[in-house]
Amino acid sequence: MEHESNSADGPGSAPEPGSAPGSGPGPDSAPGPGSAPATLRYHVDRDVYSEARLHSSVLHKRERDPKGLCQRVGEHVRCSRERVKAGALSLLPIVSWLPVYPVKEYLIGDLVSGLSTGVMQLPQGLAYAMLAAVPPVYGLYSSFYPVLLYTFFGTSRHISIGTFAVISLMIGGVAVREAPDAMFYVLGNGTNATTTTTTTTMVLDVEARDARRVQLAVALTTLVGLIQLLLGVLRFGFVAIYLTEPLVRGFTTAAAVHVFVSQLKYLLGIKTERYSGPLSVVWSVVAVATNIRDTNLSTMLVGLVCMVFLYGVKEVNERFKKKLPVPIPGEIIVVIVSTGVSYGMNLFQNYQVAVVGKIPTGLLPPALPDHTLFSAVAADSVAIAVVGFSMGISLAKIFALKHGYSVDGNQELIALGVCNFVSSFFQTFAITCSMSRSLVQESTGGRTQIAGLLSSLVVLLVVVAIGFVFEPLPQTVLAAIIMVNLQGMFKQLRDIPTLWRTSHIELAIWIVAFVASVLLGLDYGLMVSISFAIITVIYRTQSPKSMLLGQIPNTGLYYDVDQYEECVECSGIKIFHMNSSIYFANSELYITALMQKTGVNPTALLARKAQQKKRRKKQEREAEKKSTIIKLDVDKGVSHAVVDVRLAVQANGQVPESTSDWDCEETLFLEEGPEGAGGTEGAVHTIILDFSPVSFIDSVGAKAIKSVVKEYAAADVCVFIAGCSRTVLSQLRTLQFFGQVVTPDVVFPTIHDAVLHCQLSKSRPLLLLLLLLLLLLLLLLLANEHGGESLIDRTPVIQQDCDDWMIPLAFQDRGALSCCMH
Repeated sequence: MEHESNSADGPGSAPEPGSAPGSGPGPDSAPGPGSAPATLRYHVDRDVYSEARLHSSVLHKRERDPKGLCQRVGEHVRCSRERVKAGALSLLPIVSWLPVYPVKEYLIGDLVSGLSTGVMQLPQGLAYAMLAAVPPVYGLYSSFYPVLLYTFFGTSRHISIGTFAVISLMIGGVAVREAPDAMFYVLGNGTNATTTTTTTTMVLDVEARDARRVQLAVALTTLVGLIQLLLGVLRFGFVAIYLTEPLVRGFTTAAAVHVFVSQLKYLLGIKTERYSGPLSVVWSVVAVATNIRDTNLSTMLVGLVCMVFLYGVKEVNERFKKKLPVPIPGEIIVVIVSTGVSYGMNLFQNYQVAVVGKIPTGLLPPALPDHTLFSAVAADSVAIAVVGFSMGISLAKIFALKHGYSVDGNQELIALGVCNFVSSFFQTFAITCSMSRSLVQESTGGRTQIAGLLSSLVVLLVVVAIGFVFEPLPQTVLAAIIMVNLQGMFKQLRDIPTLWRTSHIELAIWIVAFVASVLLGLDYGLMVSISFAIITVIYRTQSPKSMLLGQIPNTGLYYDVDQYEECVECSGIKIFHMNSSIYFANSELYITALMQKTGVNPTALLARKAQQKKRRKKQEREAEKKSTIIKLDVDKGVSHAVVDVRLAVQANGQVPESTSDWDCEETLFLEEGPEGAGGTEGAVHTIILDFSPVSFIDSVGAKAIKSVVKEYAAADVCVFIAGCSRTVLSQLRTLQFFGQVVTPDVVFPTIHDAVLHCQLSKSRPLLLLLLLLLLLLLLLLLANEHGGESLIDRTPVIQQDCDDWMIPLAFQDRGALSCCMH
């Protein structure tokens, strides 16, 4: 029985007296002052196990009563008081924390945070409505209803729900695509005609265009809400993990470029067409550059002053955020001051500065979305739903990790779905969480979504009572607010040098997401980005790293022999490792890498073996022919001076390899080595496949491994599997991997078990041969004593017998003993 005994001091070292195997040093072994720290010892003394032995004598499955289909369905649909309570708490998280809300500890912080966030919601709601291509008042609606609903359904305590630049821009692209300005030109009220010519003026019907775009935005929001609700109910919250962080950051940086370019015309006071689709950024820049001479200097001056002021306020807030009780509300200051200046100086009339215009007072009654528009915006709604959820859940997890609580991705999907779907009946457009507002809500002391509730009440106050005050607000001020808020997104360009140093593949994902989204538009860019990210996953599985493992002497540890000089390959054993699962896409790559790394190609081995067998038969025919000629000459009385090579060599105690009968083809074949030139490390008789990195295997992969095991077996090379997880082992049994050629006996729980088994198997024939030799000598001694003569007295007789007998002994890998009689 083979044992494994490893420790930090060498094989076979025993634990200290009084300590159990595998235990570390006890309290008495603690190092004293100035002494070297004690070395932990790892001592194992156990049998070598194969999976067949583990399964039969060591591991026993737990007995479980199989449940029928009706029983399993009944458990899921069974209603009880506890299940109803748990369902209510999961669907309405506010029920779990509001009854125990610590008023004295949280109320002041939530109050300050809610007012600060609400003041920030106002200008951003008005500004992002411009991105969504709808009148500004709809941005205020979208800053009220969803925020109010998220208080009841959301699981995050700190994120601020509402309008967001990326989502607003995606909605605006759909609205402009489906309702372009060209569809709403009508005949002017007046015509100028003379007796010879008649001219007709075409006027853009802004009210009809805006009404149509609002219908499109509302229909799109309804579908977004339905998709998010459906994904949440089906527990598809994990879909966000497929939007990797480099992809999201590259995509949002590209969205920032789209947003910045779209606001240039408002900053400069230029009237240009709004573009959407591929190359929309290029055409927008060309349109602005073409009409740069029409820049309204008053509009540009107001916008630039606001940008400088907002940038300065943000720098002050960032530098002195620990000393300021609340951030300086630069945006609301800019809005109030610019509105007052615009009203006092009458910028719209005197300087042709475009303003927000009419803001109706009060809330609109609920109305059903136009279902006839669903087919036109269905594809876009999927992209917006996924992007909105990924932005929300990423920020929610960041704040949850910082403050020590958890968020439920599925419930977040349901919460966003409810916010979008229900709010769409009140004429809102799709929302998600905003990074800038969430940071303000968290940094000003917000502890729960009571802060979000208060911010929605601030927006409600403006919509119901004082919305008309903001009618003189210049649009260039809103453009300045949007551009300055893009500062955080543009800082993501710093990811490029960081990713270059850490991961070139993630850098490629970032760049592809950025370039594709800038040039092709956000919708097509997102699809290209996700497709490229999936391709990188396939590429990684198609390009795994393979290596040969060697043993660190006196341990059971095995590492890459090319990387660590301490690792030594076991004689005649190749241990192959590839950090990938085995399935249809890379099974051929696995087999190819196996043969290249080990240098053992079973096809070449079999071909060389057949060639050697053919050569041996030819030599035997020639020897037979020669002996026949000699015999004929002897019969004719012809004498030959022939030296008996066999006897001459026998006198030296050796037998020529080419003429010995015991030289079987397997021995000759293996001694030549895998490359046919006699390797320095000896012939490879065993290959061990390290399955520790294999997380799954499919039918194609199992067939490929089984086929290569058969090929190696035909070439007298044994293949073992080590480190196979219980899950993969169960998959192999399900795939009927084990049979006559491949049995559970070739699977071992660790690499060291497999190595010890191989070494023991190869040493057993030699031991048997030595025992047989000793037995022959013993019989010879007994025979001598039985004949009454000593061995010394019969030495001449034995010498004479040796002239008539040739007893070559060969120690081969298989432990064969051959006696040839002359």
